[in-house]
Amino acid sequence: MGGLSLQYGSGAIQYGNAAIAQTTAPSEEVFFADVVVRGQPVFQVGGLPDTSASDRAGQINRRIAALLSQDIDTGRVTVNVDSDRNLATLQVNERLIMTVTAQDALDFNTDIATLAQRWAALLNQAMDRTNLAAAVTYRIRRTTQELARSTIDNLPALLGALVILVLTWLLAAAVRHAVLVWAKKTEGDRTTEELISRLCYGGVWTLGAVVALGVMGLNFAALLGTLGLTSVAIGFSLRDVLSNYISGVILLATRPFCIGDQVVINSYEGTVTQIQLRATTVQTYDGRLVFIPNQEVFQSSITNNTASPIRLSSVTVGIDHNADLPDLFHRIQQQMRQIEGVEQDPEPIVLVRELTPTTVNLEAQFWVNSRKQSFLQVTSQVLAAIKLTLQAAQFAETNAPEDMAIEPIPNEPSPNAPAFDGEINIDAG
Repeated sequence: MGGLSLQYGSGAIQYGNAAIAQTTAPSEEVFFADVVVRGQPVFQVGGLPDTSASDRAGQINRRIAALLSQDIDTGRVTVNVDSDRNLATLQVNERLIMTVTAQDALDFNTDIATLAQRWAALLNQAMDRTNLAAAVTYRIRRTTQELARSTIDNLPALLGALVILVLTWLLAAAVRHAVLVWAKKTEGDRTTEELISRLCYGGVWTLGAVVALGVMGLNFAALLGTLGLTSVAIGFSLRDVLSNYISGVILLATRPFCIGDQVVINSYEGTVTQIQLRATTVQTYDGRLVFIPNQEVFQSSITNNTASPIRLSSVTVGIDHNADLPDLFHRIQQQMRQIEGVEQDPEPIVLVRELTPTTVNLEAQFWVNSRKQSFLQVTSQVLAAIKLTLQAAQFAETNAPEDMAIEPIPNEPSPNAPAFDGEINIDAG
C-alpha cells in the first residue's frame, strides 16, 4: 500500500503507507494541504477553526492508509449528508474518512453535497487505481503464507507418505531380488524371470502408492469418479503406450522367443538382447541395436531361427561325370562325421541334386546344434573338408557351370549365436 508522509519544504515525515504532500515552507502559513492515496495527491482540503490544513490532511491520510493496508476489500466511499448539522461525511464500510464542512463549501464556492460527491468520486477513482508493486507483493505474501500454513498442517501426512514410499522402494527391490533368485532355482528361462520380477516389482509399487496417497488423505471415491469421467480421453491419448505394454506382457507370457534367440521381425534380423514391457531390443548382425515397439512385434510374423536346437545346412558341389559316386559319398560322409559340431543323429547324407552336361551336382546335408557351435563356422569347416576330399580323390570338375556360385550368408553377431540357415554352393576344383 502507499506510504503516508507529511512534507514540510524539503523534509518528509512518514506515517503508515500514505504520504502527505506539502509545498510550503514551515515558516509560511498553510491554507490548503493535499489528501494523498497511494502516494498520489487527489484533492486539497483547507483548515478548520481548531485544526490547521496540514493536521487535517494528515488525519485523513492516516485513515485512508489504515484502510488500504487491510487485506480485505476496502469497498466504496459513500456520502452521508447531515442537513441539520450542515455537514457531510465520507465513509467506507461505515468507517469515517473525513467530514465536509460549510467552510469547505465556501472555500471551493459550491454547496456541501456537491463538494462531498466530488471528493468521494475522486477518492473512489484513486483507490480503484491498481498499484502493481503493491498487488504483486500482496499476492506473493499471501501465497507464501498459505503454502507455509498448508505445509505445516500437512507435515505429518507428508512425512508419513515419504516413509511409506521409502519402505515401498526397499520392499520392491527385495521382492524383485527374491523372485529372481527363486526363478533361477526353478531353472526357468530369463524371459520368465524378467516377467515375474517386473510384475511383482510393479505390484509392490502400486500397493505402496495407494497406501501413501491414503496417508495423505486422498479421497479414492472422488478420484475414481474423476478417472471415470476422463477415462475415455486418457485411453484415447495413451492407446499406443498402453497397447505396447499389454503386448509386452503377452509376449513375455507366450514366449515366442527368448533373450539370446536369433529372430527375424519384419525387416530386422538379429539377436534378442532385451524384452521390456514397452519394446523389444534386437542386435543386428552388424552390431546395431533396434528397439521395436511391442505392438509392432505382436502384430508381425516372427521367424525364430534358434527355436529348435539343431538346424539343417547343406553344401552343393559339382563333380565329374566319371566319378565313382558310392565311394565319393562314403568319403564325404566320413569327413562330415569327423567335424566337431556336426550332429551324428540325424546323420549327414550326400544326395545327387542335379545332372548338367558337364557336372554331377552333389548336395551334402548335415545338422548343426546352433546352441553349442557356430552355425556358419561349422558350415565353413564342412565346405573346406569336402573341397579337400574332392581334390585328394581328383574328382573335382574344374570347369563347373557359372550357376554354381557361393550364395551370400549374413554375418553373425558372435560365434555362439548363429543366425542364418542358408545354402552354400561352390565349384569344386
